[in-house]
Amino acid sequence: MKKAVLPLLLLCLAQGVKAQDADKKTAQDYNKWTVELGGGINKAVNPMSGGYHVDAFNFYSVNAGARYMFNTKFGLKAYGSLDRLQGSDISEDFETQYYSVGLQGVVNLGRVLEFETWTKRINILAHTGVGVGFLTGDKIQATDHTGNFLMGLTGQLKLSNRVTLWGDFNMTNTFSQDLTWNGGTYVKDKQGFDGTMYAATVGLNIALGKHEEHADWFVYNDEDKINDLESRLGELETMMNDTDKDGVPDYLDTEPNTINGVAVDSKGRTIDRNENGVPDELEKYIEDRDRERDQSMGADLEDMINGGYVNVYFDFNQDMPNPSSIGGVNFLVRYLKENPSKSADVIGYADEIGDTEYNKALSARRAENVKKILTDAGIDAGRLNILSNGEDTSVNKDSQWARQTVRRVTFIIK
Repeated sequence: MKKAVLPLLLLCLAQGVKAQDADKKTAQDYNKWTVELGGGINKAVNPMSGGYHVDAFNFYSVNAGARYMFNTKFGLKAYGSLDRLQGSDISEDFETQYYSVGLQGVVNLGRVLEFETWTKRINILAHTGVGVGFLTGDKIQATDHTGNFLMGLTGQLKLSNRVTLWGDFNMTNTFSQDLTWNGGTYVKDKQGFDGTMYAATVGLNIALGKHEEHADWFVYNDEDKINDLESRLGELETMMNDTDKDGVPDYLDTEPNTINGVAVDSKGRTIDRNENGVPDELEKYIEDRDRERDQSMGADLEDMINGGYVNVYFDFNQDMPNPSSIGGVNFLVRYLKENPSKSADVIGYADEIGDTEYNKALSARRAENVKKILTDAGIDAGRLNILSNGEDTSVNKDSQWARQTVRRVTFIIK
């Protein structure tokens, strides 16, 4: 039994956290906190020493707590309680106090079972958890510390949006208890829990927060559900956008601006088996054209570069190229080495996020860093002209995928 306590509590908490994500778009519509206070009767059934008894309805039992609902179905409650036990008319006199505190998982059965289809004012909560306690009393010379496992059901009657009347019945099982409830020596002759106590209490919940209803009573209406579904569909549609039409959604695409029609892998990267910075299909096309028309090849390559097919991309607010796109530099190096009479403009861009003057300087640093890579590869610096074009306003600045395509350095052959 002891081994089942913590897994049961953790299951309640895990379900609460999981459902919290599902409710996050409407969490602002209801209150989550309550404070609770109640009192009633108890009955300790074992262990008791010979000659000692308690009445079937033993006064008193008081408890207080604070509860937080992760969503409309699952929550967590911290509680404290005091139970007083006294001898009955046929018992030797004694008085014992049992103090306990603990943590419980809470399930709103009313929402799980859809009570809202037939009532707006009646509800049931189930709760279970673990805690610690201790016994003191006139027959107890040394405080007896215990662990406990508590479970119960709470009926609720809604009095207003802020106030709820409740009645609770619960069972507390103790372990590591060394004394009987009346303070005598406890000879343990069984396995499992050491002591058992039942309590029936009534009290009030007070909901805290700025919203009209508490999570215990909040129900999504049809319009809420439709809006929620539309919002989720909108998110899915955005996730499935494919800017470069390569068959890989933008949220999975590490190269969101590949050339149209070029084969890519599962992450949207152009296939470049020899790792020379040129997609295999484009390289094959170039080689075929080399064999067919050597003289016109230079013009075709120049058109591709000037057409924006060769770019170097940058992460947000970075002036060094993204490692996954630096291969474009190799393509330009190859062209300039094969055409020594040609020069190139190295043109830097930034997205629209941030200050315009800062972005102008950022685009200049990007162009300078790409120029250094070209010169390190053997291209004379005199053949490279730096241009800082600042912000590229041609895309939707609210889209992170679109902004990624304009944080770049591109080239113009002269």
